[in-house]
This record gives sequence, C-alpha cells and structure tokens, in this order.
Amino acid sequence: MITGIYAALCGLLLVVLYARVSQRRLATKIGAGTGGDAVLEQRVRAHANLIESAPLVLLLLYLVEQTGLDAWAVHAFGAAFLIARLLHAQGMSGSTGRSTGRFYGSIGTLLILVALSVVLLVRSFMA
Repeated sequence: MITGIYAALCGLLLVVLYARVSQRRLATKIGAGTGGDAVLEQRVRAHANLIESAPLVLLLLYLVEQTGLDAWAVHAFGAAFLIARLLHAQGMSGSTGRSTGRFYGSIGTLLILVALSVVLLVRSFMA
C-alpha cells in the first residue's frame, strides 16, 4: 500500500510540528491559545495547516490508488504532497509574512488536491 508510506511520513512531520508547538509553549509558559506570541502563532498555524489538508489528500490518494492508478503516479502525488507540506512548514517557521516556502507549499497542496480530485472523478466514471 503506497498511501501508507505517505501517511506515515505525514504522521512523522506532524509529530515534529507538534513538538515545536509544545517546546514553545513550555518556553513561554502559554498553556492555551498563543498569548500574543508571534513565534507560537507561526508554529500553531504550521501544525494546523498540515492537519487541515493531510486527511483529505491522503484519503484521495488512497482512493486513487485503489482504482489501480500506476504506482509511479501514486508515488508522484504522495511525494509532491509531502514536499509541498515540508516547504509550507519551513516557510511558516521562517516568517510571519510572505515566504517562498509558504507560497509554493500552499500552491502545491492546492494543485495536488485538485489533481487527485479530478483523477478520482475521471477514474470513478470510467469504472
């Protein structure tokens, strides 16, 4: 199961992002919310952004895989999504404003979401 590889890697990325939030909470003694701390806000958003996109993309990836899409294509979608999320997390970690990583990570995520949705629709109607 190819999707399992990318789900596991996203899970590990989530753990890293979660640890960064927890580390900042301990350092600032902010237990809930962000308390106006800009660094904590960035880390919370990087973590939340992965949570907001990963479940649906991984579900679509799994469903597309189950339609019999070539393994190389499933890997391409999975790797592209993981790279997009890594770019986004890196971009969110470096700046509260615009950043190259955040921009390309966001655009990449949206393009993969659209592409997987279209591929799944087409393959579902062709079955």
